[in-house]
Amino acid sequence: EAMSSSPEALVSQMIDDAVTLPLTVPPEWSDWTLEDYDPDVTIRNEQIVAQILELGLYWMKTLKKDGFRERMSWFWHNHFVTRLESYGCPSWMFQYYALLQKHAVGNFKEFVREIGLTPAMLIFLNNIQNTTFDINENYARELYELFTLGVDNGYTQMDIVETARAITGWNGIDTVNLCGEVTFIPLAHDSGSKTIFGQTGNWGYDDVIDLLFEHRATEVSEYICAKIYRHFVNPTEDEQIIMELAETLRSNNWEMAPMFKQLFSSEHFFEDAHIGTVIPGHVEYFLTFLNEIDYAENDELIYSIINAATEYNQSIFNPVDVAGWPGNRDWINSTSLPFRWEGIQNIMVYFYSLEGMTLEPLRNHVISLVGPDETDPKVVTDQLINYFLPKGLQNQIEYDEALKVFKGEVPENYFTDGLWNLQWEYTPAQIYYLLVHIANLPEFQLK
Repeated sequence: EAMSSSPEALVSQMIDDAVTLPLTVPPEWSDWTLEDYDPDVTIRNEQIVAQILELGLYWMKTLKKDGFRERMSWFWHNHFVTRLESYGCPSWMFQYYALLQKHAVGNFKEFVREIGLTPAMLIFLNNIQNTTFDINENYARELYELFTLGVDNGYTQMDIVETARAITGWNGIDTVNLCGEVTFIPLAHDSGSKTIFGQTGNWGYDDVIDLLFEHRATEVSEYICAKIYRHFVNPTEDEQIIMELAETLRSNNWEMAPMFKQLFSSEHFFEDAHIGTVIPGHVEYFLTFLNEIDYAENDELIYSIINAATEYNQSIFNPVDVAGWPGNRDWINSTSLPFRWEGIQNIMVYFYSLEGMTLEPLRNHVISLVGPDETDPKVVTDQLINYFLPKGLQNQIEYDEALKVFKGEVPENYFTDGLWNLQWEYTPAQIYYLLVHIANLPEFQLK
C-alpha cells in the first residue's frame, strides 16, 4: 500500500497519523505524591523503581512500533533535557514524558511555554530556587542557549538576567508531601519593570515566551530547524533548505506539521548524499534492528537493551547533561563500537534460545524479502545487504566477500547443481553468519 502512494501522500499521511495518534493513557501512579507510597522506605523505593522501569519499557516499545510521533518524542527528550536523577518523582517523570508526546509534532511555541513549567524542568534547571529575593539565572540561560536560540545568538547577558527576574515565583512545592504540583507564589515573583530584547514592561513567564517568539522569531525557527535537519537529514547543514523550513514554521504560527511535511517529502531529503549519513544512538540502533528482523515483541529483550544502553551513556530520562547526548559520531568509540557489534549478535542468539534452538524466524524473514523459491545465493546475499545498509556496499569486492560468508562451508556444487534452496536445513545458520558479517561493517552504523 505504501509503495503505491506518492512520497507526498505517504509523508502527509505519516505526519497526520502522528498528530492524531492517541496519547498514552496515564498509569495509576501518574499523579502520586509521597503519601500515596508505602510508608516503609524500602517498599517505597521498590515501588518507585518499578514505576520508572514500567514507563521506560512502555516508551521503548512505543518508540519501536509507533513511528514518527515517538521518534519526535525521543528527539525532544534530548532537546528539552531534564534528568530523573535530579527530581526523582515518577509522577513528574510521567508528566514530562506526556508533554514530550503531546507536543512532539505540535506547536513549538506552546511546547516551549509548557515544558518550562513542568516540575522536572523547574527542579532540574533550578527555577524552583529562582525568587525575587535570590535570582537564579540557570533556566533563563538554557531557555535561550539550548532550547530556542543557540549559543550567543540574539540575546545578551542582560537579557538573561532580566528574563530570570521575569520567570521568578514558580517556587511552591510541598517539601513534606513531595511529587505534587509546583505552584506560583506571587510574593516570590519580581514585579518590577524588566527590559528583554529591547522591550520594557512588568513581564512575567508568559510574556517572556511571547517576546521571544515575536522578537527573535527568525533566530528561533532557524535554530530549531537546523537541529531537526542535522538529526534527520545530514549532520552537515544546508542553510538554504533550513531557511525555507524556518519560514514555513513561522508562517504556520509555530505548528510543526507543515514544516515536517515539507522536509520529508522534498527531493532534497531523498538525495543520495543524505542517505545513511547519521549514526543513531544505542537505543535507536538496536530497536531499529529489531524492526528490521521482524521478531516478535519481547519485554525481557527490551529491558536488556535499556540496561545495556545505560552502561554506554544513553540512560533513558537521564541524558548526560543539559546539552543532551552529543549524538552522531560521539556514539562510536573504541568501547561502544564492539558493544554495538556484539549486541546485534546477542539479540539473534537470544531469539535462537527462545525459538527452541532454531533460527526459523530468520529464514522466514528472508523468504519474505526474496520469495520462497529463490535458489541463487548471490541474490539472497545482495538483497540482505541492500535491506540492512542504506547505501549498500562500496565495491564488488565487498559483495563478493559477503557472498563467501553466506556460502560458508556449503560445497560449491550444492549451488551450481541446484541442490541448495531457502528450505535447506542449514540455511538459517548461513543467514545468521551473514547478518553478523553485515553488522560488523562500518556501513551498518549509519542509518
